[in-house]
Amino acid sequence: MKNHLFALTLLLITSLGFAQTTKEIDSTAIFILDKMSAVIGDLESVNFHLSSSNDKINEDKDIIKEYHESNISISGPDKLHIRVNGSDEDLAYWYDGSFITYYNYNENNYVTLEAPETTLEMIDDMHHQYDFQFPAADFFYPAFTDDLIEAFDSIKFLGRKTLRGEDCYHIQAINKNLNVQIWVSAQPDVLPKHFVIIYKNKSNLQYESTFSNWTLNPVIPESKFHFLAPPNAKLISILKKGNS
Repeated sequence: MKNHLFALTLLLITSLGFAQTTKEIDSTAIFILDKMSAVIGDLESVNFHLSSSNDKINEDKDIIKEYHESNISISGPDKLHIRVNGSDEDLAYWYDGSFITYYNYNENNYVTLEAPETTLEMIDDMHHQYDFQFPAADFFYPAFTDDLIEAFDSIKFLGRKTLRGEDCYHIQAINKNLNVQIWVSAQPDVLPKHFVIIYKNKSNLQYESTFSNWTLNPVIPESKFHFLAPPNAKLISILKKGNS
């Protein structure tokens, strides 16, 4: 779990350093998270939908919520397509194992970049170099559970809860700066259903997402992962983070 939803924050926290406390790690919570990661890791392909909201502070210092809907397709170790539509953006990514293209529907412009040869390596590289955001990517890293254990002081199983009509396992992970809660489906597929990140060090601002419409191991056409520029689309260039 090397990038962004809460992993980026975790990396920043651990790199800054703070006094370590005795960890409280619930074996039941770890068993559920490991099972979820194993199911995801065994997938050859997947389609799913993600509904997200995140808090931001506007110019008047008020907290406002922004909403996004994402459709995500993954195939094998080296194919990814994401379409994101929300309060402030309408964009998509295509990755085919060699190149990634970012396209902005509102501005009708795009950029194509050479990328590493696997999806997870690409996500890390593009996020660190260009600050590209890949919704819910953390859940697809094999080390998801181990990274949680390393970064959080407490991981607890809070019991079975009903979320939007579905029986789920409720898990909470807490450290000095974050309160992360994850709901995992209690169905045999043990897939993530919902998660919330509360930034305790940022006035309890929240990010949350709900997974839906899982399709496991579908046959996804190769064309899904190749970008075809629309008429009059403008090819642009972008700078790496830290450059101006």
